Amino acid sequence: MTAAASARQILTRLHEVMASRMHAQGKLDQVVDIIGQNLDSEVCSIYLLRDGMLELFATRGLNQSAVHVTRMAIGEGLTGTIAENIETLNLAEAKAHPDFQYRPETGEEKFHSFAGVPIVYRERAVGVLSVQHVDPRRYEDIEIEALQTTAMVLSEMIANAELVDEEDARGLSEGQTGMQTLQGLALVKGLAIGQAVFHQPRVTINQVMADDVEAERQRVYRAFDRMREQIDNMASQAEFGVGGEHEEVLQTYKMFAYDEGWSRRINEAIDSGLTAEAAIERVQQRTRMRMREIDDPLLADRMHDLEDLSNRLLRIVSGQLGTAASMGLRGDTILIARNLGPAELLEYDRRRLKGVILEEGSLTAHVVIVARAMGVPVLGRARGLRGIVREGDEILLDADHSIATVRPSQQILDGFAERFAKSRQKQAAYAELRDVEPFTRCGTRIQVMMNAGLRDDISALAMTGADGVGLFRTEFQFLVSATLPQRERQTRLYREVMDAAGSKPVVFRTVDIGGDKAVPYLRDEGSEFEENPAMGWRALRMALERDGLLKVQARALLEAASGRALHVMFPMVSEPWEFDAAKAVFDEQLAFMKKRKKIPPDAIHFGAMLEVPALAEVLDDLLPRLDFLSVGTNDLTQFLFAADRANPKLAERYDWLSPAIMRFLARVIYSTAGHEVSLSVCGEMGGRRLEALALLGMGIRKLSITPASVGPIKELVRKVDLEEISDAMKQWLAEPGVDFRARLQSWADERGIETD
Repeated sequence: MTAAASARQILTRLHEVMASRMHAQGKLDQVVDIIGQNLDSEVCSIYLLRDGMLELFATRGLNQSAVHVTRMAIGEGLTGTIAENIETLNLAEAKAHPDFQYRPETGEEKFHSFAGVPIVYRERAVGVLSVQHVDPRRYEDIEIEALQTTAMVLSEMIANAELVDEEDARGLSEGQTGMQTLQGLALVKGLAIGQAVFHQPRVTINQVMADDVEAERQRVYRAFDRMREQIDNMASQAEFGVGGEHEEVLQTYKMFAYDEGWSRRINEAIDSGLTAEAAIERVQQRTRMRMREIDDPLLADRMHDLEDLSNRLLRIVSGQLGTAASMGLRGDTILIARNLGPAELLEYDRRRLKGVILEEGSLTAHVVIVARAMGVPVLGRARGLRGIVREGDEILLDADHSIATVRPSQQILDGFAERFAKSRQKQAAYAELRDVEPFTRCGTRIQVMMNAGLRDDISALAMTGADGVGLFRTEFQFLVSATLPQRERQTRLYREVMDAAGSKPVVFRTVDIGGDKAVPYLRDEGSEFEENPAMGWRALRMALERDGLLKVQARALLEAASGRALHVMFPMVSEPWEFDAAKAVFDEQLAFMKKRKKIPPDAIHFGAMLEVPALAEVLDDLLPRLDFLSVGTNDLTQFLFAADRANPKLAERYDWLSPAIMRFLARVIYSTAGHEVSLSVCGEMGGRRLEALALLGMGIRKLSITPASVGPIKELVRKVDLEEISDAMKQWLAEPGVDFRARLQSWADERGIETD
C-alpha cells in the first residue's frame, strides 16, 4: 500500500468522526483507535498543548488512567522534544534516546519502538501524535507519511472543534501572551518602537480535507502553470546580456519551479485526501523539517529557495496575494519577516516603517545594506520569532544591544521611552548644527560629507548640513532591480541626484557588486561557490571583465553630469593599472560624446578607494594620476586582519583603534603628503566619535559618513584642538602600549569630550 493510500484510508474514517456530533473527547478517543488499527500499532497517543504543557488527551494502548494526568513541558521527554524542535522521531528503541523519560502511570515500559510527529498549526507545534510497538522496529516511511498527514488534519480539528483552550488552538502559548525578549544579531543598529506587522500575512487554510480530489489536483496544476509563467516572465525581462546570459536569471527558482519531484509530492498529498492548500502546506512542513537538519549553508539556501516558491504557490492557489506593503502601513511599524529582499523593503512607507526583525539575515545581505542607508534598525537571526510575536503586538526594538522586547510591561516601556526620548533630544541638538560649519577650536575647517545610495537620501544633505555626498553607492539601483538597469534609467537617477544636491559635490562610486552583493543577472560560472566572496570576483574586477557594464555606467554618468562637475571613484583598486583601465573606459565614452556633439561635463575628477592593502604599497605610482583618494575602512579592516566582517564571531573582534590599523592609516596619510590629492576616510569608522577623534589627530581633514553621524561628528569637531590631539597621537603611535582605545578614551574624558 502506498503512503497516499494508507493516509487516505485514515482520512476517510477521520472525516466521518469530524462530521459527527460527538463531544471532543469522544472524537479523540476514536481518532487514536483509527490510527492504531490502520498502522497495526499497539499504542497511539495524542498530546495537546494546554496551559503551556503537553497533556495526554487520548490513548489506545496506554493506561486510560493517565489521560489528562500525564503532562510534560515543551522540551521534556521524547514528546516534548518533538514539540520543541517541530521534528519527527522514529526510534527502534525509545529508551536509548538521550531525551527519553519514563512515566510509570502510563504503563509504557513494555513498548520498545516509538514514532512521533508534531501537530503543527500556523508554523507552531500545538500537540504531538505518537505510536508505539512492543517489538523494537523503526516504522516504515509510508507509516510516518500517514502519521504526518493525519497530524495535519488533527491541527484543523484542534483549531475548530474546541479540543484545546482557545489560545492554544490559535497557536498561542504563554510565551505569546506575556512579555517576551527576543535575542538576535544586530544588523543595523538603532532604537525603534512600533506595532508588529508581518511582511507576508499568513495564508489561512480554511479546509484541510478535500471534497473532490480531482478538482484539487486541477487547482494545483493551474497554480503551477501561473507560478512558472511568472518566473519565466521575470527571467525574460533582462535588459542586458548576450549569448543567452539573461536566461540565468532566477536559475535556481526555475529549477525548483519545474522540479517534477516537488509537484509529485504535492500530488501524492492530494491523493491522500487533502485540499490543494493543505497539500502544499504538508510538503512545505516536510521541507522545513529537512531544513532543520541541514548544516551545509549552500544546501540550506537551496531549501530556502524551495520554501519561497512554496509560499508563492500557496498564495496563488488560495488567492491570498500581496504583502503588507501593498495594503499599506497604518502606524509606526516593526516589520516581521523570515527574510526580505531590498526591493521589498523599499516598497514600504518610510515614514511609518520604524524597524525590521528577521528570522534569518546576515550582515552583508542586500536588504541590510539598503536598510542601513534608510536609517532603519534591523535585528536578524531572531530564533522562534513566529512562535512569540503576533500581528499587532507592541515591540521595543533595541538593535544597539541585539534584543527586542515583545508586549513590554509598563515599567519596561517607560524605561525604553525615556531612553528613546533622550536619543531624540540628542538628535534634535545635532540638527541645530545643520547650518554651523565644523571648525575645530584651533580654527581648521573639517569637511564632513555623507554617504548615500538612494535618490531620497539626498534630502539628508539639507537636513544635516553635510558638505556633500562623499560616497554615492551606485550599486543600490542594481541590487533592487530584477534585471540590469538600462542606461536611460541610470542616467535619470544620476541626474536627479545631482539636481537634488545642487551646488554640493556628489562622488559617484562605480558599481560595487559581486562577492557578498551578488545579483542573479551577473553571476559568473563558479562565482556563487566562492569560499571568500568579499575577496573574490567583485567591484572593479567584475566591471573591467564585463566591460559592457562599466561602459554603460560611464556613459550614464557623463550624460547626467552634462555641463557640470563629475566626481567618479573606482572601488577595490588593487594595482594602478586597474585605475588606468577604468579611467580609459570613461575617456573613451567622453570622446564618443564629444563626437556626437553632446555637452560633456565641465570637469571630471577621478579618484580611487583604498580598500585593498596592496594599493598602499604602490601609492607613489598612482597618486600623480589621482584627484582624490578615499580610504574605505570597512573592507580595509577585514582584509588587514583576514577577518570576515559578515561572520558574527569576528565582526566585533578587531578594533578600528588597534595599533595595526592606526599605523597603516598613518603611513597612507604620510604617503599622500606633498601631492595635490584630496584624502578622506569613508566608512563606519569615521562616523564613530572616538575613532573620528583619532583620525583628526593623524591628519584626516575629510570624512564621509552616514547621515545620522553628521551631527554628532560636527559637534565633536568643534571641541577638538588639532595640535593637542596630534601630539598625543604621535606619541601613542610610536609607543602604542597595551590598550590604544583606553588611552584615547581617557584623553577625551579629561577634556570633557563625549564619545559614543
